[in-house]
Amino acid sequence: MSASQNSDVRTLLVKIFGKDRPGITAGLFDTLAAYSVDVVDIEQVVSRGRLVLCALVTSPAAAGADEGELRATVHSWAESLKLQAEIISGTGDNRPRGSGRSHVTVLGHPLTAEATAAITARITAVGGNIDRILRLAKYPVTAIEFTVSGTGTEGLRTALATESSEIGVDVAVVSAGLHRRAQRLVVMDVDSTLIQDEVIELFAAHAGCEAEVAEVTAAAMRGELDFEQSLHARVALLKGLDASVVEKVRSEVRMTPGARTLIRTLKRLGFQVGVVSGGFTQVTDDLKERLGLDFASANTLEIVDGKLTGRVTGEIVDRAGKARLLRRFAAEAGVPLAQTVAIGDGANDLDMLNAAGLGVAFNAKPVVREAAHTAVNVPFLDTVLYLLGITREEVEAADGEGAEH
Repeated sequence: MSASQNSDVRTLLVKIFGKDRPGITAGLFDTLAAYSVDVVDIEQVVSRGRLVLCALVTSPAAAGADEGELRATVHSWAESLKLQAEIISGTGDNRPRGSGRSHVTVLGHPLTAEATAAITARITAVGGNIDRILRLAKYPVTAIEFTVSGTGTEGLRTALATESSEIGVDVAVVSAGLHRRAQRLVVMDVDSTLIQDEVIELFAAHAGCEAEVAEVTAAAMRGELDFEQSLHARVALLKGLDASVVEKVRSEVRMTPGARTLIRTLKRLGFQVGVVSGGFTQVTDDLKERLGLDFASANTLEIVDGKLTGRVTGEIVDRAGKARLLRRFAAEAGVPLAQTVAIGDGANDLDMLNAAGLGVAFNAKPVVREAAHTAVNVPFLDTVLYLLGITREEVEAADGEGAEH
């Protein structure tokens, strides 16, 4: 019976500290092997070239060896490498972790000690215990992941959402489990999310009706028009525009920093990626081809005899339509809705964000940040990868063309 199964088994916690170098872990276990101990647990951390190595092993007494001799041998080995050793006796394995396990990802630019203290204090206040801490990235943001047990994911998410808004860091809370590394579907809004522009405004600039389009947009923001009404009103202002302007608009589109890195990394890790937009297929179809997206859907500008008619054709992609398309893409991809990720910035993205397993508000309006599962308020779209538990090192390894920043 192993020590993890029998709490009465005597165990030793062997802790090694010092300057890291190749071979320390192998050397420690070579030393312990002479005493026929069993390994119960191992933890190792290297920070700024300093090593902390912990090995929980059964007492050599169980194998008829001398514990005092083991202690002396380990200390002698450590001193020969200018390391420090500490050996603590006890019984059994580590205490069982509590139920309700979650991953808490904190993004800071920078991440201050004050913010970290506030987040960890709130985790404790709701009954959570931090079992493990891992740095996911140091650039362009500092991203730290806490593995937490002892409290439910939803309650923890609610508590930390309040805390994060007060201290100015981004916090994502997702339940732990194998599904986190399963193949997923990521669906993004386009305007002001995947790209920095509003496509309707790019068309309006060529039609000389920017002010009029902005006025309709403002009316929609005030709630005087719904999305479909505002879409028709704005598109009507483009009537008579030459279709050749489509190529010009495509060339004017500016990708959000980190967008290409996000998509390349997700694709190389086996994810499927799509976009849904209240904009136009004349732009999203081009983005789909250039970026290698799996899915894309948007409204379509009607073109007759080489001119825009001022109308759209086909199914309208509005707030409800985006959520409907997320479900459709998930079904086509064979991915459960719980394993989907949606990213958006506007109120018309809310249904999609709430329908997804993880809804991410990207540099969004306050009402969207409050309703989404989590928010990212830095201008780098690839920081979403850290919310999925993907480290910067994994990003750089997967993104063969190099990160954008």
